[in-house]
Amino acid sequence: MDSTTHGIKMKSIILICFSLLIYPFCSLSQATFTADTWSISFEKNGRISSLYDRLNERELLEKKQDAPFVRLKIGGIIHSPDKLSYQPASGTIDLWYDEDSINVKIEVKKKNTHFSFEVIDVRPIDKVDILIWGPFPSKIGEIVGEIIGVVRDDKFAFGIQALNVGTIGGYPLSEDGYDGSRGRAAERTEWGSVLQAYSINRNKLRTVDVWDGQFPDMPVPPMETSTVIGSKIALFGCEEKNILKTIGEIELAESLPHPMIDGIWAKVSPERGRSYLIADYSENDIDELLEYTKRANLMTLYHMEPFESWGHYEVSRKFFPSGMVGLRKCVEKAKALGIRLGAHTLTNFIQTHDPYITPVPDKRLAATGSSYLNEEISETLRTIPVASPEYFTNEKANWLHTVMIDEELIRYKSVTATPPWKLLECERGAFGTRISRHVKNSAVKKLLDHPYGVFFPNIDMQREIAGNMADFFSESGVSQMDFDGHEGCAGSGEGDYGIELFAKNFYDKVNHTVINGTSNSKHFYWHINTYCNWGEPWYEGFRESMQEYRIKNQELFERNYLPNMLGWYLLKTTTTLSDIEWMLARGAGYNAGFALATNLEALRENPQTGVILDAIREWESARRSGSFSEEQKKRMKNPKTEYHLEKVDGGEWNLFPFHKSEEFSWRTINESVATWEFINPDKEQPLQFILRVLGDSGIVKNPKFTIDKLTSFVFPTELKANESLLCEGYPETRVYDRKGLQIKTVQCSRNIPDIKSGTHRIEFSCEYSGDVPSSVIVQFKTIGTPERIEK
Repeated sequence: MDSTTHGIKMKSIILICFSLLIYPFCSLSQATFTADTWSISFEKNGRISSLYDRLNERELLEKKQDAPFVRLKIGGIIHSPDKLSYQPASGTIDLWYDEDSINVKIEVKKKNTHFSFEVIDVRPIDKVDILIWGPFPSKIGEIVGEIIGVVRDDKFAFGIQALNVGTIGGYPLSEDGYDGSRGRAAERTEWGSVLQAYSINRNKLRTVDVWDGQFPDMPVPPMETSTVIGSKIALFGCEEKNILKTIGEIELAESLPHPMIDGIWAKVSPERGRSYLIADYSENDIDELLEYTKRANLMTLYHMEPFESWGHYEVSRKFFPSGMVGLRKCVEKAKALGIRLGAHTLTNFIQTHDPYITPVPDKRLAATGSSYLNEEISETLRTIPVASPEYFTNEKANWLHTVMIDEELIRYKSVTATPPWKLLECERGAFGTRISRHVKNSAVKKLLDHPYGVFFPNIDMQREIAGNMADFFSESGVSQMDFDGHEGCAGSGEGDYGIELFAKNFYDKVNHTVINGTSNSKHFYWHINTYCNWGEPWYEGFRESMQEYRIKNQELFERNYLPNMLGWYLLKTTTTLSDIEWMLARGAGYNAGFALATNLEALRENPQTGVILDAIREWESARRSGSFSEEQKKRMKNPKTEYHLEKVDGGEWNLFPFHKSEEFSWRTINESVATWEFINPDKEQPLQFILRVLGDSGIVKNPKFTIDKLTSFVFPTELKANESLLCEGYPETRVYDRKGLQIKTVQCSRNIPDIKSGTHRIEFSCEYSGDVPSSVIVQFKTIGTPERIEK
């Protein structure tokens, strides 16, 4: 070979290698796809051989882990590919399984922000039960967004996106594809993380366990148009700071949901994470409730029971005698004030008085299974003979005990223990259905139900119900809702697909942006979802109810690019400003919104309603304007700290910290009078404290304080074990039970004295009855010098 020929060949090799980087294929592996920021390579055996971060010049693939690109579940066994080939001309990858007896063809497309991979053919399709993308093992494990499907460190992010509703972000843990976790599109491992997604071949008759086995062996009919063909994902890599921007561009490029709020993408809108008021408005009181909402500058006035029934979602005549016309007028009044109206429901739950149930039940109601009549039954027979007891004897999940025969619903009390099998003590014509004669061999369907006393639709009927809900919002103009009970959509037997599909069907049909939350986070639904506001106020006191759970949620929201939300809090006639400000400080610390659940009676009768609403307005204004410093927010995340905020001239605020003393104790077994030394580090002010009785039994009576041997005062009350007495500087004090719920107020024997700055001697005594020793714990509180907060 002469030097000229050698030089030409070397130049050709260089040009080929350069072109292979541009055209996504490289000879070093079976196939390499290269973007500006990252690349992915495949071996001939169908494994991923590299996930390369080009920005930081590092390998992200955890090579100690097996990394099949696509796996198949066939007859209960998961198969990895045997070989892979890439055809540059068509831009397709072929994968072969089970000694070449199964072929999967995948189309690859390079977009500005990502590569898309779509299954365009599977042969033979009937053999495949589930198609699994990955899991793709990555060394990155610092921050794992399990819902959004992104793993990241401070330099780089690697992500997966399911590109249609039939592709589920996560891993198939069950045959129906339901996952009760918060998310699994990305999952932390001991060596880093994995990204994963899958699709189920639904064009098969399947038998699944629904809701984690509550309804076992439920038959699910085939869906002819839903196979694993069409399963599609995006893979992307980018700088950590560009994650949201990249996903937004993927949404637009792949026609994913991309909801806008006032012309701004919902994921970056200033409206995301705003707080709202929950109170049942009506045509008669809408103006008053809007005034309360406006005074607090809350985003939405939200109704808990706006429907006649769930299923058809007709407007409640109780609240809106004029029907939809009356509701639309309420929406118009709210809109004029810059306020949204919201409406709450439980997604696909169907109430027993809905037209889907009575007088003629819909044949598309979800059934956990069925048997058939052994003989004809008359209209009067209350013992129903069935061929098999299966499905009817399930007491783990059987609240309404209801079967459907033709167009009659029948409730039964029990099932015979031995053959011949019969449903016993039956209520014929249940829920207003017509009692009828039924011929032998008629199907006896066991309806799927719930503790709330509702039924559920199959997947076809569910699409219709999502449309009904969308019609209500489109016609009324109501613009906020929650997919509460979203997990109910798994009742169709279609698992997470059913959950994702309901939201997508609603989103596609509604004619305006509806801000929405959920009870059940999902990967594809993330694109539709506006917020998750988990945390309920019903179980304990204002500060105690699910508080640890609420705080734990904040990290979940942050790693999944969801707005921080604290959950629901309850405003009652007895709720205090100090309670509200305690919650608002947590909101400021986490930059989190909340929902305040109340009613018109509580708003009218709580003597502090005005100052509470004003406090909400000012705290939320300071929070949403970013006025609190990082150091202040760090302090306010601590639930033991308390603050008071006051507006001052110039659009600024004073933030007053409260200082708490050590906990002083008085014990029944060895003390008559306890003497404590209390130091007030702040200016002169009325004494404030909380007194708690600890123990298993016993009663503390008439607690008495003496300040500096001069001023004595008594609280004429009895406190049982684990109750508490709260004094906030006023003669009227509050008594709380062991759960933190206010049970009464007590008037002190005199005005609460002022305590000067400095050291004070405090003597404490009380009467006590009971055989078991108890103790009294007292902690004092003072308000400190304010910090100026500038907008």
